[in-house]
Amino acid sequence: MCPSGRLLNPHATVADFRPAFEVLDADRDGKISRDDLRAFYAGVHGGVAGGDELIGAMMTVADTNKDGFVEYEEFERVVTGNAQTIPVGSGAMEDVFRVMDKDGDGKLSHHDLKTYMAWAGFPATDDDINAMIRFGGGDKNGGVTFDGLLRILALDSAAAN
Repeated sequence: MCPSGRLLNPHATVADFRPAFEVLDADRDGKISRDDLRAFYAGVHGGVAGGDELIGAMMTVADTNKDGFVEYEEFERVVTGNAQTIPVGSGAMEDVFRVMDKDGDGKLSHHDLKTYMAWAGFPATDDDINAMIRFGGGDKNGGVTFDGLLRILALDSAAAN
């Protein structure tokens, strides 16, 4: 499955996580709601078992001001573990990867990325998807690993520098 031994860079800038936040903010209102998460999980993967419980747990952890939404600053704290070094495999990004990886093979194929981009409202040509895969260190046949997705989203600071 997804590598989990790597660590997120605790010195990553806040802007590094904006693309990941925007992926989950389905209605583009600047905050993540339960409905945004339901739409994300339903739209990309046809839903997940125990979805409401999973979403409730995610909201409980992330919504530190208890207003019913996850604002960007709260999201950034969860992803970075309050700016402490945390294993990548324990964060929200691994959940995003698993949802995008429709066949569960541990890689995002051309089809996985194209389907997700269309669902998220980001039109992408086949050439765009192929470029993303190459940038993420994958190939057209094998797809992109979890580390590759982090690179594409510029969450892997070593790749971004």
